[in-house]
Amino acid sequence: MQARKKYVLLGLCACCWVLLFYWGGGVQLRLLRLLVRQRGDLVRPWPNWTDRAFFPRYAHLDELQTETGMAESPRQRRQAWSAIYKDSRCRMETCFDFSRCRRRGREGFRVYIYPSEKNDRVSESYRKILASIAESRYYTSDPREACLFVLGIDTLDRDQLSGQFVSNVDDRIRGYPLWNEGRNHLIFNLYSGTWPNYTEDLGFNIGQAILAKASLNTEHFRPGFDVSIPLFSKDHPQKGGERGWLVRNSTPPRRKYLLMFKGKRYLTGIGSDTRNALHHIHNGKDIVSLTTCRHGKDWEKHKDARCDHDNLEYERFDYQELLHNSTFCLVPRGRRLGSFRFLESLQAACIPVLLSNGWELPFSDVIQWNQAVIEGDERLLLQVPSTVRAVGNERVLALRQRTQMLWDAYFSSVDKIVLTTLEIIKDRVFSHTSRNKYMWNSVPGGLLALPEYSSHLEHFPFYYLGLGLSASQEFTAVIHAVSPLVSQSQPIMKLLQVVSKSKYCSQIIIVWNSEKPQPSRSKWPPMPVPLTVTDGRRKTTSRFLPHVAIETEAVLSLDEDTVLLTSEVNFAFLVWRSFPDRIVGYPSRSHFWDPLRHAWGYTSKWTNEYSIVLTGAAFYHRYYHHLFSHYLPQSLRILVDRTSNCEDILMNFLVSSVTHLPPIKVAQRKQYKELPGPQGTKSAPWASSEHFNQRQECVNTFASWFGYMPLVHSQLRLDPVLFKDQVSVFRKKYKDLERI
Repeated sequence: MQARKKYVLLGLCACCWVLLFYWGGGVQLRLLRLLVRQRGDLVRPWPNWTDRAFFPRYAHLDELQTETGMAESPRQRRQAWSAIYKDSRCRMETCFDFSRCRRRGREGFRVYIYPSEKNDRVSESYRKILASIAESRYYTSDPREACLFVLGIDTLDRDQLSGQFVSNVDDRIRGYPLWNEGRNHLIFNLYSGTWPNYTEDLGFNIGQAILAKASLNTEHFRPGFDVSIPLFSKDHPQKGGERGWLVRNSTPPRRKYLLMFKGKRYLTGIGSDTRNALHHIHNGKDIVSLTTCRHGKDWEKHKDARCDHDNLEYERFDYQELLHNSTFCLVPRGRRLGSFRFLESLQAACIPVLLSNGWELPFSDVIQWNQAVIEGDERLLLQVPSTVRAVGNERVLALRQRTQMLWDAYFSSVDKIVLTTLEIIKDRVFSHTSRNKYMWNSVPGGLLALPEYSSHLEHFPFYYLGLGLSASQEFTAVIHAVSPLVSQSQPIMKLLQVVSKSKYCSQIIIVWNSEKPQPSRSKWPPMPVPLTVTDGRRKTTSRFLPHVAIETEAVLSLDEDTVLLTSEVNFAFLVWRSFPDRIVGYPSRSHFWDPLRHAWGYTSKWTNEYSIVLTGAAFYHRYYHHLFSHYLPQSLRILVDRTSNCEDILMNFLVSSVTHLPPIKVAQRKQYKELPGPQGTKSAPWASSEHFNQRQECVNTFASWFGYMPLVHSQLRLDPVLFKDQVSVFRKKYKDLERI
């Protein structure tokens, strides 16, 4: 009986507790808050690195949204965002008109820029963005052809206190006949919000437009629709950009300093909490974390007891010296989530350690950032030193190498940032031919792996090594013919016999670029391999067209008057199979900087160095035909066709810009020379007095378009082994090269 009473009593207590829990939870919470206020902060253990919900030391990020520290609830923030951006749930399938892009198949991806009005103020950064679009292969001046529209209004700086702020944007964009609530529009933005909150409010309703924005918060980012871009300065180069620094300091993987930061310390307002705490990890030895209060007009009004000491310590170290000699670089948030430090660290091969909770990293839907950066937590700053110390040397080197790949592929210029944005959107529009993550995250990057060519990795020359594949064992010879066929003794006839005897030759294609009509098939000698004659339409660049007839990966490009032996052809092809991403050939040339003319020069002299292998006798991968025809701008191809010159130099520029490596020269008979054409035929282009001057001008024109000089000098020449040794000729594979 006693036991039954005990169980009944316990049951009643449990029921009361359940009722109190469900119905009186509000009372409990209020009592708990009251106890906390009376007793002060509860003593709690230091949270784990991955615990993003616990914040014992510093103010919560939301509390920093206002100067007084009063935080809005997540619901209030979402409501405020939705009030400004009514289409916050937009996705490509709901807020984008695909039909505008598919009117002409893949060629339908065209971008139109609204013309600027007469009195519009356009910042230098936005002018660079518009110039990059206007010079791209996607630009159209006809809005009827456009798939994507870009505003002529400068929307980069939406801080109302900024001199670059443009007012009345809402009224102006609603006046565009093609606005259509923002559908198929792309809006660029670097700065949003103003003091003290620095919210992501742009001050106008973007509607259903795609937002390409720096410092995007993951809470407001529309996945698969918006594009997060990096914050870059007005001095960021339009084209080219400087190379990364790892090539100058590749080993050892670790540098003098383990971790560094040098920058502003905000005394009040959003972002101040994170940077005010950075002094805790500074030891002045292997960790250098420096901040200064000395910025802004009224910094002395807000200075605290640490300011004078911090300012003195700040002046002791040079920022560039730290950047060049640090393994890890802290990238804390500023007033906004993004920071200029991010791109600076990538270029310097200083592994970024991010302290910017909620930041949607640039181009996050295609870039695997865990292979290049370390993402920390603003609330767990004191764990950062032990975290970076635990990273092994192999991992350090891998991270640093990936920073260089990403910097060079996507961030070194405004041009690359803009084109990456467009290519990401294009991949969404044509998802069935989009690039995969491997293409985006391996050399040479997504901008140079055009999905129109193929969606299979094994079809590109860059991925053979990573996939464990070898290049094909056959080649297609493409001969550029400009002289009419008047004699069976012409050099092209002998060349056909030499090339066709190669056991690696699959077929021969003659690109007929003569003013005379094509000769009949009976005029050509019988061949052991298929022979095709195609119309070059009198264009010099037609030799690099992506001919459908080319079925092999390797292409042997030849001028009609080239003099070679079959053994030379075979040897060059075997060398190319070891270097399928480069140009491998015989005649070489070089470039140099002329300090007197302040311009690039071109020389055909035989020297110890070369940077160009002429395509009059060279192997390369057929993918470069596709890049030449579809990646390079039409203006450069028109220049080549107009002058009937420089197409070989342009191809070298293209390949070197992709690989960042020089071409490869192979053993060549010294008696090789360019022979004049038969009597009565048009003189060879190289014999013209203007030929050399044109090539000088071409080198500078091409360097201007690329934004830098991509050609790389080399002193390497590959010769066959044993070709000069005093052994029996029967032991030599390339015995004909003994004459060299």
